[in-house]
Amino acid sequence: MILDSEVIQLEAGRFESTLGDSPLAFMSGGVILRHDKQLMGADSAQYNPLSKALILEGDVRYEDPGTQINSDIAEFSYGNGHIQFDGATFLVGASNGRGSADVLEISRNGRLELGDVEYTTCPFGSEDWLIQGKSIVLDTKKGISSVKGMKLKFKGLPILYSPYLSFPLGNTRKSGLLTPEIGSSGRSGNEIRLPWYLNIAPNFDATITPRLLSNRGVQVAAEFRYLTKKNKGFIAADYLPDDNLINIARHQFKLEHQTLFGNGWRNQINLNEVSDNQYYEDLGGSLSISSVTHLNRSIRLDYYSPNLSILGQIQDYQTIDDVISENQKPYRRLPQILINGNWSMPLGFRFGFDGEAVNFDRDIGVTGWRFNASPKLEVPIKRPGWFFTPAIALDHTFYQLKNTLPNEQTSLSRITPITSVDTGLFLERSMKNSKRIQTIEPRLLYTYIPHRDQDNLPIFDTIIPDFNLVQLFRKNRYLGVDRIGDTNHFSVGVTTRILNLSSGRELMSATIGQTRYLSDHTVKLGSQNILTDKTSDYIAQLRILLFKNVNFDFGHQWGSGNENTTKTEARLQYKPSNNKVLNISYRFRKNSLEQADLSWSWPLANRWNFVGRYNFSLRDKEVLEQFFGLEYESCCWGLRLVSRRHLSTRNGAYDSSFGLQLVLKGMTSVGTAADKLLERGILGYSADIR
Repeated sequence: MILDSEVIQLEAGRFESTLGDSPLAFMSGGVILRHDKQLMGADSAQYNPLSKALILEGDVRYEDPGTQINSDIAEFSYGNGHIQFDGATFLVGASNGRGSADVLEISRNGRLELGDVEYTTCPFGSEDWLIQGKSIVLDTKKGISSVKGMKLKFKGLPILYSPYLSFPLGNTRKSGLLTPEIGSSGRSGNEIRLPWYLNIAPNFDATITPRLLSNRGVQVAAEFRYLTKKNKGFIAADYLPDDNLINIARHQFKLEHQTLFGNGWRNQINLNEVSDNQYYEDLGGSLSISSVTHLNRSIRLDYYSPNLSILGQIQDYQTIDDVISENQKPYRRLPQILINGNWSMPLGFRFGFDGEAVNFDRDIGVTGWRFNASPKLEVPIKRPGWFFTPAIALDHTFYQLKNTLPNEQTSLSRITPITSVDTGLFLERSMKNSKRIQTIEPRLLYTYIPHRDQDNLPIFDTIIPDFNLVQLFRKNRYLGVDRIGDTNHFSVGVTTRILNLSSGRELMSATIGQTRYLSDHTVKLGSQNILTDKTSDYIAQLRILLFKNVNFDFGHQWGSGNENTTKTEARLQYKPSNNKVLNISYRFRKNSLEQADLSWSWPLANRWNFVGRYNFSLRDKEVLEQFFGLEYESCCWGLRLVSRRHLSTRNGAYDSSFGLQLVLKGMTSVGTAADKLLERGILGYSADIR
């Protein structure tokens, strides 16, 4: 506020003074005082040089970067930088808080002390919510407020009283009790969370949250976050000492850590654990998290440079799906080392190398080491409008196995050459009578991999990936090196785009592709059938901005035969403004799923908004998730009311919940965190209540 210097600028329309033992000065006709970024004004003022005080009267105004004050009379003791206003109104803080006080005092260190005060962030003419206090201290430098004898009123009704309350101004962080969250669910009962926030340091904080579940008991959650020059991460844990429904203790632990050492080196730690296989189904709260089957635990050290990357890690998983048998659980990697390099050579050649050494461990089945080295040489030729890249690689894999059956070999190896030619064009034309261009980008990949007998090799981590546009131009049809698929094929794809020249925005993109096989496949993975088709499925993808506010995404995979559609995904989004969004989507996978999804956020009338989601399984003829809600927004507060029913367990059990959230703009929210559910379930929804 006022600095140590006593130098101020004083302007007045008229100046009168009396001399002697009690000198006084009188100013009228408009008085203005300036000091640094502070400004005061009044109709008249009285100056006493002995007490170093100015008394301002009539339309007194005070302004600094964080405060505006109006009153009828004020006393400015410029010797100690103290200002006192009687009968003041004020505006303060980044949240546009305002109020009135019988007495308002400003000190040199940036503190505002108010007596018999009222405070709100509602605009003038509206006091839908109001804080009343015997005294309030607003520290604009620290960004913290404290209230004694606090009463919170909403629509004139007292809803909260506290003998003492402290809260931050604007975005300042402060230790203390956060707003409680209240809700209910069918299986766990009524719920209340009381989060306590600890602002340990500018780069450290923690939150401790007791959670009362009326049907289960009291759960305690804790989270610690940290950020330093080289490190960042968080540690979170939940503990329920005795679940009343199943009479066991339940817990969850999570650690995510990253260290940037510099010079390209990085360390990452990811640890997850739950006490039992039904933890997420009972206490997780969402369909996506309840469907998790494996929890990752890994410690890794990696290095990245323009030409070389190195990864070393140890990795394990906790399997939390009872259906998965021991011989289907993923292997532990103890350890795994990956090396990838790519270097330019004379005459336009490039040399690449992919290498791996990993020890696979599991309680059942074959275990052991796998070593893989795949050097490659290619000649990338790039010119304006086209590229041509012939390449050859030699994949060498060696196994040193344990726990094999009697008479089975423990040392196995495979050497497979891989040759390919990747080529494509980039054609462009200007569209007539528009500021748009269209591109046509055909691409062709030829790959030849001879047959190698691999039936006796173990399968540690290799799978058959979903066929998509990325897989279309991969050389090995398997993901992983336990199998290198023999092939002699062409992969052909064409992409076209329409671009707005002035904005660079992509208005449309469409791709279609297919693989044509010149010979039958003989290598297979496990019980997979031998592929004898001459072509793969067609795969297509379309993204288009139909109109200014309408987006359409469509993906389709189909082959020949009576039931030729293999996979389809489509989504239409209409978003004419930030508070209006409508999503319609459809998903189909042959012999797996068929779902329709409708979600929306749409104004019903002035200040009222209707939100919801309806996710339906057409294959099972049942609802997967549905929620419906209403939002109301006024000038300074908002209300969300949401009712939800969703599939919460893998065995088909449902759960229902009800949430109510009151948002006081510029202050806090009371009730359940309904905004998080809406942001997760409605694509394009914004929870900001302005």
